[in-house]
Amino acid sequence: MRRPGRDTAESQRRITRRGLVIGGLQAGVMGVLALRMRYMQVEQADQFRLLADENRINIQLIPPTRGRLFDRNGAVIAENIPSYRITMTREQAGDVDAVIARLAKLVELDPDELERARRDLRELRGDTPVTVADRVSWGAISRVAVNAPALPGVLPEVGLSRRYPANSDYAHVVGYVGTVSDKDLERIDAPEQLLRLPRFQIGKIGLEAKRENLLRGSAGTRRVEVNAAGRVMRELDRQEGQPGADMQLTLDNALQSYTNARLEGESAAAVVIDCDTGDLLACASAPSYDPNLFVRGISVPDYRALLDDPYRPLPNKAVQGIYPPGSTFKMVTALAALEDGQVALDDTVYCPGYAEISGRRFHCWKRGGHGNVDLHRSLRESCDIYYYEMALRTGIEKISAMAERLGLGVQFDLPMTSVAKGLAPTREWKQANRGQPWMIGDSVNTAIGQGFVLASPLQLAVMTARIATSRAVTPRLIKSIDGVEQPTGHGDTLGLNENLMREVRKAMFAVSNSNRGTAYRSRIIDDAFRMAGKTGTSQVRNITAGERASGVVNNRDLPWERRDHALFVNFAPFDAPKVAVAVVVEHGGGGSTAAAPIARDITLQALYGEDPPLDAYPAADRGRIKTLQEKLRRARPKTGPDGKDRA
Repeated sequence: MRRPGRDTAESQRRITRRGLVIGGLQAGVMGVLALRMRYMQVEQADQFRLLADENRINIQLIPPTRGRLFDRNGAVIAENIPSYRITMTREQAGDVDAVIARLAKLVELDPDELERARRDLRELRGDTPVTVADRVSWGAISRVAVNAPALPGVLPEVGLSRRYPANSDYAHVVGYVGTVSDKDLERIDAPEQLLRLPRFQIGKIGLEAKRENLLRGSAGTRRVEVNAAGRVMRELDRQEGQPGADMQLTLDNALQSYTNARLEGESAAAVVIDCDTGDLLACASAPSYDPNLFVRGISVPDYRALLDDPYRPLPNKAVQGIYPPGSTFKMVTALAALEDGQVALDDTVYCPGYAEISGRRFHCWKRGGHGNVDLHRSLRESCDIYYYEMALRTGIEKISAMAERLGLGVQFDLPMTSVAKGLAPTREWKQANRGQPWMIGDSVNTAIGQGFVLASPLQLAVMTARIATSRAVTPRLIKSIDGVEQPTGHGDTLGLNENLMREVRKAMFAVSNSNRGTAYRSRIIDDAFRMAGKTGTSQVRNITAGERASGVVNNRDLPWERRDHALFVNFAPFDAPKVAVAVVVEHGGGGSTAAAPIARDITLQALYGEDPPLDAYPAADRGRIKTLQEKLRRARPKTGPDGKDRA
C-alpha cells in the first residue's frame, strides 16, 4: 500500500532535521576536540614536553666522597674503599618477588639483608633504590650486568665504604660510620634526600659524628636517559658534588699504636699532650674494639661480647671516664694554699698517721705517719695529713677555683663523644645537688682527691701540662682541615706566682728521682729526659675502723672490681717540658706500681719517637723492659696505616 505523498514529505523533513541535529552535534564535538587538541599541543606544549622528558630522563644524586683522616705525619687513619652492591627499584621491577627469585639464582643473597630489603621495598617510595646485596664480588656484578634484560629494576653499583686501617687503635677517638637509620632521620631536622640513598653512611660516634657536616660533603647530580623498563641507557650530563673535608689530626700514629699496646690487658686510659701546642699526641682507652665491625652492621654475638666485657671496651675512658684523682690532686691543694698565703714553703705539719677533725679520725696512707713534713716532702712522699691541714686553712672555694684554673671541672671543646666535665665541688654545688650543707670533712677529702672531686685522664694531662708550663694549655685534636692549620692550644700565662710553681715542679721531680719518692722505681735514667710526676691511688670502697685495726686488706687480695684505681701524671723533660702524660688504670691497685711504669714507658716512647735504649731505664728493670719491648713489637702491626714497614 503506498503512503500518501504528504506523509512521505513529512517523513523526509523529520529525517533531515534529525540529520542536521546529529550533524551539528558531531561538528560541535569535533570542534571541541580540535580546540582541546590545539590547547594541549600549543598552549601546554612545554608542560607535556617536560612530562615526556621525565619519563625518559632521570635525575640521580651522586654521593659525595667522605673526607679522609690522617695522623700528624700523614699516615691514613680513615679512608674510603670501593664497595660493590646491587640495588632494586620497586617501580621499575614490577613483580618484586619474581625478580628477586631470578636474582637469587645469580647471586648469593644474605637472608637477613634480603629481609631488610623486602621491608624497605614495601615501605619506601617506589622510586627509591634499595640495596638487596652489599659488598658483593666483581664476579657477581658481572653476572647481574650480563642478565640485565631479565632483571628489570635491578642495578649493579659501585660505591665507597669507610675503612679504618689501624683497626682498634683509633676506635675511641675517631669512632665509626654506619648506614643512616630511622632514628638518625628522626633526630635530624629536614634531612636532605642524600641521607635516604641506599646504605648511605654517616658518622655515628666520635670525630666521625662530631664533624659529620664537614666530612660528609655535598651531593652531585647526573641526568641519565632510561628506556621503558627504567634501565639507564646513557648519561647526559653530570654535576659533581663537593667532597668532604680531609682532616689531619694531632695524634701520632706510632705513639697511639704503642700506647694501645702498652695498655693491653688492663681496663685503663692514657693521654699524652704536647706542652707547647696542646696537641693530643696519644689518646687511648683500653680495651678497644675494631670500628670496621660497625661500618656494615655488627653482628649480635660480637656486640653482646662487647657489652658483657667487665672491662667496658665501648666507652672512651680517656675523655668520658671520670675518677677521683687521688693524690694527683695534691698539687692543686698545695698551689691554692701557697697562692693564698696560708703556708710558706718551709712550714711543716706533723703527721702521726692520722688527724682528728670534727670528732672524726682521718688517716694517712702511711700508718705510722711521716713526722714533720713540708711542701717538698709532702708531695715527694704523698703525705695526706699535710693536705688535710691545707684544706682547713684554705677552704674549699679557693681549692675549687685553683682546680678549674688548672683544667679540672672544665669541659674542653673537643670533637669526641661525651667529653666529661668532671667536678671541682663547691659549697653551692653540694647544696644544689645533694640538698646538704658543705662539711669540713668534705674539704678534707677533696684535698687529697677523694670525696666529690672527679677528673678524666684528659683533664689530668691538661693539669700537668699547665703546671709544667705555667700556661693555660688547651687540648687540640684537629691539626688542619683541607690543609688549613687550626689554632693551637698554646695558651696564655696562668698568672700564678712562678716561684711557687717552680717549687711544686721540684717536688714533683723528687717524686720520680729521689730514692724516697713514691715513683722512684719508675724513674727515667737518661739525664736529658728525666721526668717529674705524681702518683695517685683513689679508693673505690670504704675502709672500716675494724679493718684498719686488724690491717687493711691488700688490693691483691680483693676482687678486681673492689680494688683501688691507680693513677700517675708526669711531664718531661723536667728542664724543658715537651710532653705531659696521664694514666689511669681502673682497679689497678697502687699508682706507683700499676700506673707509673706505664706512664714512664709511654713518656720515653713519645720523647724518643721509637723504642728507647735500655740504658734509659733503671738497671733492675732492663731485662723486663727488653722482654716487654719484644712482646709489644710482635703485638703491633708490622706495617702502619700508610702501608709502610714500621721501624
